[in-house]
Amino acid sequence: MIPTEDASARKREIEDKLKQLTLTFCQVSILSSFESRLMQLENSIIPVHKQTENLQRLQENVDKTLSCLDHVIRPPGTVIDRYVTLEHLPEAVLQDIICISAWLVEYGRNQDFMNVYFQVRSSQLDRSIKGLKEHFRKNSATSAMHSPAVQTKRKETPTKKPPKRPGTIRKAQNLLKQYSQHGLDGKKGSNLTPLEGKDDVLDIEIDSYIHCISAFVKLAQSEYVLLTEIIPEHHQKKTFDSLIQEALDNLMLEGDNIVSAARRAIMRHDYSAVLTIFPILRHLKQTKPDFDATLQGTAASTKNKLPALITSMETIGAKALEEFADSIKVDHTQRLMVPVMTSESSSSASSYSSEFSRRLLSTYIYKVLGNLQLNLSNKAKVYEDPALRAVFLHNNYNYILKSLEKSELIQLVAVTHKKVEGSYRELIEQEIQNYQRSWLKVTEHLTERNIPAFQPGTKLKDKERQIIKDKFKGFNEGLEELCKIQQGWAVPDKEQRDAIRQAEKRVVSEAYRAFLQRCANISFTKNPEKYHRYSPEQVEEMIDKLFDTSA
Repeated sequence: MIPTEDASARKREIEDKLKQLTLTFCQVSILSSFESRLMQLENSIIPVHKQTENLQRLQENVDKTLSCLDHVIRPPGTVIDRYVTLEHLPEAVLQDIICISAWLVEYGRNQDFMNVYFQVRSSQLDRSIKGLKEHFRKNSATSAMHSPAVQTKRKETPTKKPPKRPGTIRKAQNLLKQYSQHGLDGKKGSNLTPLEGKDDVLDIEIDSYIHCISAFVKLAQSEYVLLTEIIPEHHQKKTFDSLIQEALDNLMLEGDNIVSAARRAIMRHDYSAVLTIFPILRHLKQTKPDFDATLQGTAASTKNKLPALITSMETIGAKALEEFADSIKVDHTQRLMVPVMTSESSSSASSYSSEFSRRLLSTYIYKVLGNLQLNLSNKAKVYEDPALRAVFLHNNYNYILKSLEKSELIQLVAVTHKKVEGSYRELIEQEIQNYQRSWLKVTEHLTERNIPAFQPGTKLKDKERQIIKDKFKGFNEGLEELCKIQQGWAVPDKEQRDAIRQAEKRVVSEAYRAFLQRCANISFTKNPEKYHRYSPEQVEEMIDKLFDTSA
């Protein structure tokens, strides 16, 4: 029999061991649970971490792409001065993908990964183009709003501003743009002095589209280089064709929308809207060789998308030009537009095609000018006063000539019509002469016609005295009437205005001085001041106030 004390001690020992075992079991359970939860957390975190890392890498790649394109892509007509390699994937990741691709092709016999590849890269390509467009728009808007008086603390990457394009298209547009604003009528109030025109900068949306076209070619070329390292050779062309479809279709759709907008504008007889077509058309033609090289090996439907857009733009542009030229005959408020076909259009154009294009353009502008001249002649008929009609035509012929000279279009027209400048100068001089005929009713009273030969001191007969009185009266009334009327007319060109005044002063003043000299020693009235109202100097002052409403 076990003593009571020993039994109690044994019991306490067993209870202590049970407590230790229970505590150990609880600790193991807690650790096991913690380990299980830690594994679950790790399984959850690792994919998120990897995804975040991928997204961060993609974002960095997009930022790098935008930065590179921002500095590399130049507006049409400029040369890319350096090459930039876009890093689509880190080298280690790329090598892993190449190994996986090779294994899947050799052992997996599963081609689905190529579909996944082109879908992912297609989305990335389209997103890069859209990102560039948004980046360009924001930077263009920022540049437009920037003021030297406002200093910003934020340091931004400088963006090259699209250069002004004072090419043929804008020069020709300005030829009648200001003309349509001013009217160049012969009357004051409907006249404004021609303003100095500035070379227009292409609309931000148009520049954005042009940049995106260039960006697509560069990015597509880069995608193809990447693709050749991952996709088996006999699948490369098909995969690349699928990869570029989304971005290419979006660009072509935007181009079609531009054409549609121009077509609707033409239906409203708003021919200036087609000006957006020409810079894009020029750039598409410049880019086409690179486009064709990049899309080599793709399906015919893919290759034909750019040529189809070019054809649409050429068709709508030709339609607008033809209708505009015809509309000029009846509406002088239209603006002159011409296609960009000069040597500035393409650095790769041959000398023959460039010269041929210049001759075509020269012929077209000459046709428009001819229609405009016919239109002006018809509109001049509304003026009953021949002198006012002459001023109207003089103002417009002179304005057109000055605009041609200022825009340098005169040299272009001279390619096929060398005497165009001389022809306009002859028209201007002819209208000046037509205007000067209005003063004949003033100077005709100063001629010697019907005035008998007088000897000093000879007493005149009543009939002879009346002849001299009538001549003074006719001159005075004619001078006052013309000066009053023509003071309200307009000759905006100061040089022309001064020349017309000076010529008229010389003719009238010389005739008036000669008439006064003949009548100097003749007594034809008891009140000579009634008839001899003006001195030659006063007459010249009155003529100096012609075409001056402030007088």
